[in-house]
Amino acid sequence: MKSRARSFRDPAGRLHFIGMEPIRQVYAEFAEACRALVASPFFEQLMLSGQVVRTRVLESMPGHLLPVAKPGDLLLAHDAIPFPSFPAEWPAEMLHAAACLTLDIAQRALDHGLGLKDATPYNVLFKGARPVFVDVLSFEPRDPLDPVWLPQAQFLRTFLLPLLANGALQVPLSSLFLSRRDGLEPAELYRMLSGVKRLRPPFLGAVSIPVWLSGKAEASGAAIYRPRRLKSEEQTRFVLQNLLASLRRKTNSAAARKRGQATSWSDYCRTCSYDQRSFEQKSAFVAGFLKEKRPARVLDIGCNTGHFSRLAAACGAQVVGIDQDAAVVGSLWSEAHREKLDILPLVVDFARPTPALGWNNEETPAFLARARGHFDAVFMLALLHHLVVTDQIPLAEVMALAARVSNRYLVIEYVAPEDPQFIRLARGRDALYRGLSRERFEESALQHFRILERCQVEGQQRWLYVLEKSAGPEKLDVR
Repeated sequence: MKSRARSFRDPAGRLHFIGMEPIRQVYAEFAEACRALVASPFFEQLMLSGQVVRTRVLESMPGHLLPVAKPGDLLLAHDAIPFPSFPAEWPAEMLHAAACLTLDIAQRALDHGLGLKDATPYNVLFKGARPVFVDVLSFEPRDPLDPVWLPQAQFLRTFLLPLLANGALQVPLSSLFLSRRDGLEPAELYRMLSGVKRLRPPFLGAVSIPVWLSGKAEASGAAIYRPRRLKSEEQTRFVLQNLLASLRRKTNSAAARKRGQATSWSDYCRTCSYDQRSFEQKSAFVAGFLKEKRPARVLDIGCNTGHFSRLAAACGAQVVGIDQDAAVVGSLWSEAHREKLDILPLVVDFARPTPALGWNNEETPAFLARARGHFDAVFMLALLHHLVVTDQIPLAEVMALAARVSNRYLVIEYVAPEDPQFIRLARGRDALYRGLSRERFEESALQHFRILERCQVEGQQRWLYVLEKSAGPEKLDVR
């Protein structure tokens, strides 16, 4: 099986995927130190706590599987994270959780003579709602008398400043990380601020003063990077512990600015045309599908507040829920994390999903590339009319993409043009969608699926379907 290389920027090694299994190649020069780290009680504790990905040493491996390994290289096998995600897809709550995990690990490493050589959200993946540190090569021995935490500037650029821009200025994290791999420079955020905000906390200390002092730092040249040493290990540890504690306070404060913000979709389940009785019928329909078919992996597209994601998780499924609204995704993540639900909520617009990014478009794969072949069932509930009307995606295209994403089942809701919500979305363009009948929907669905079950929602111009992928186009049953 051919290997795919990723995460090649680290001079100590690179990450490969053989099928879905992550294999880390550690170059011979760094192999001994890495082997000692993985065997240490400190690292074992991190793995047992779930903070660091499960890792084991491979003493041998067939050469044809990883031909790039050279004599003396160390090979490590990591547990696969079920569905990798990246900072451009996280709400502020998840970026904050990744920041806290990074600081936790840096703090614990201090007592074991270790440090982190980088502090970036790309070192963290989410297993369900739980953040997991995955970059073993980020650990390195530290000088016990050096009081400088070298990753501090990167932590500020990739964690603190994006959280500040998002919470105080409502700058979407997706736009930041899609265009800037290494986050925000203080000067960039400084230009976004009004004169008054530049002089007030937290921007004064985190943004303005660093910008004002940047000229002096440049004038110092290489001198600013010369190692500094204190007189004792205790003094050094005290300085570093206070630095990490300060970063934690600032990060928590930045994240708190986002809490309580809402959007027009935050209360969508209440404001849409469903009444209590019809919503309970819809929930019972989905719950019946879950109990009968027992899909292991579910993608809930347009998950909103996560009602149906929670139903799927309660039935034992690993769930990825996506929605374009960061507020509802952040709320769902907080609930899933608090209640330990196997739900990974992501900020993804299905009509414009996350593209492939990075060198050769291979460092962070596109959302659809990760989704294809992964899910046993896909939910598209109260979504189809948004794609067809708001995003103007042809019905046939929607159904074709649903078939590519789902391995087997599609639970989908058809909303007729007569539905009040449909009319509101159409904004007087009703004539454009008069041909979008239920018969036409079923004809399009039958190009890729067969109909297992359907029912009309009581008192609504809405129908619920359970579809199963077919080998070819099916004939329309008009009963």
